[in-house]
Amino acid sequence: MNLEVAPVNKASLSKQVADQLQEAIIDGSLKADDRLPTEDELAKRFQVSRPTIREALKRLAAKNLIRSRRGPAGGTFVNRLDANELSDNLTTASTLFVSMNDISLDEISSTRLELESLCCQLACQNHSEQDLEKMQQELLHQTDESISPEEFCAADVRFHRAIADASHNRMLSFVMYTLIEALQPVSNMIAYHYREREIIINQHKRMLKAIQDRDTNLCVAILKEQIDYFAQLHEEAQLNHKAKS
Repeated sequence: MNLEVAPVNKASLSKQVADQLQEAIIDGSLKADDRLPTEDELAKRFQVSRPTIREALKRLAAKNLIRSRRGPAGGTFVNRLDANELSDNLTTASTLFVSMNDISLDEISSTRLELESLCCQLACQNHSEQDLEKMQQELLHQTDESISPEEFCAADVRFHRAIADASHNRMLSFVMYTLIEALQPVSNMIAYHYREREIIINQHKRMLKAIQDRDTNLCVAILKEQIDYFAQLHEEAQLNHKAKS
């Protein structure tokens, strides 16, 4: 572990300490699972008090950058970040961004089409049997007529997430988690009163078959068909809302 620190000034000491430690994590000076120095050692290095160090560590823990463990082998360690946890945070931020900035359906649809088309292309090339099984499991869940609209939407999200995972491009999967989980549920829940589940299921079945057959053009064409279908549902929902108001 190679941790170099600089003296801090008196304003917002805990924030400055936290910022320096965060920068050390970002630039690789502190790596995942590295043990941080003790509070006493950090206080000496930064020339601040232990309460200041403790507050700085709380700031990092709130960002999920570090974790504490008790016992003989305990201490404070740099977290190995989980894509699902980061995705949850980004999903919340993305949902707020869409709702607060009045992002249009056209913007959402075009972004999803471009990025998920790349997922489809890579999934056709790189999928494994396990990837296909995940998609098939979600399809089976979607065909259960007893599940609620919310559960159907969740299965829909997981199906598209499985396509992203089948790309075997971790960065693309991470970006798609944000888009699929933040934007697609919003789209689904607004329109679910107007859609036919069988149409969605049929589209998913054909997409799975196209991926299995490594037919990129067909898979992307079905994806576009589904996105256009959701756009139509939104338009119907908006017209119905206006008619009632």
